[in-house]
Amino acid sequence: MRDAGGWLREFQEAARARQDRGDPDWARGARLDRAVVRSLQRFQVGESGDGVRLNRAAERTGDPAYAAAVRLFVAEEQNHARLLARLLEAAGAPTITRHWTDTVFVSLRRGLGLRLELAVLLIAETVALSYYRILRDGSGDTLTREVAARILDDEQRHVPFHRDRLRGSMPRPVWWLVRAAWQLLHTTTAMVVAWDHGAALRVLGVGRREFVAEQVRLFSRFLTTLRAEHAGV
Repeated sequence: MRDAGGWLREFQEAARARQDRGDPDWARGARLDRAVVRSLQRFQVGESGDGVRLNRAAERTGDPAYAAAVRLFVAEEQNHARLLARLLEAAGAPTITRHWTDTVFVSLRRGLGLRLELAVLLIAETVALSYYRILRDGSGDTLTREVAARILDDEQRHVPFHRDRLRGSMPRPVWWLVRAAWQLLHTTTAMVVAWDHGAALRVLGVGRREFVAEQVRLFSRFLTTLRAEHAGV
């Protein structure tokens, strides 16, 4: 477990490394299947939020290190949106302004307190772990693999960052109720993503059932890491 100051330093180091590294070579262009283009357009919309509500909620914690770390997290997500937009541009494809899955996800988060917003956000971050890993490993395009690998590196930091903020204790019955509801929402989300992006997943070499099964394993592993933190569990 890492405190807010430790996470702030890690985000700051990642930002410096990203600046030193610079952008991929967009001039090389990208060759993408139409199904993958449509899938990337939808993920790009999901990555492009302004983070205003999350930043405000973080500021209300009274922890300046945590609030600063959240601002850098939001900046990373916005950079993902930029990278995906540039990748689509390199493939000669436009971005889109909205998609129904993003609208539903934003609606779920709206009006929630910080802990509940992070709980919902962690579902999206877990989905991203599988999606960008599949895109990195399954794409035959060099630029696409590079962009996916860069985003995946960030996502692997995001999940433990939010997990550490959610750690705490609660009675056994409450924890198991929370766990069951959280798992249900996650599995439903994973099934919707698998259905909505099924054509792209097939192009990248992964079936819908395989995607959902991987998601169930990842999220169960994540919940296990929280279990010992809850008193009486």
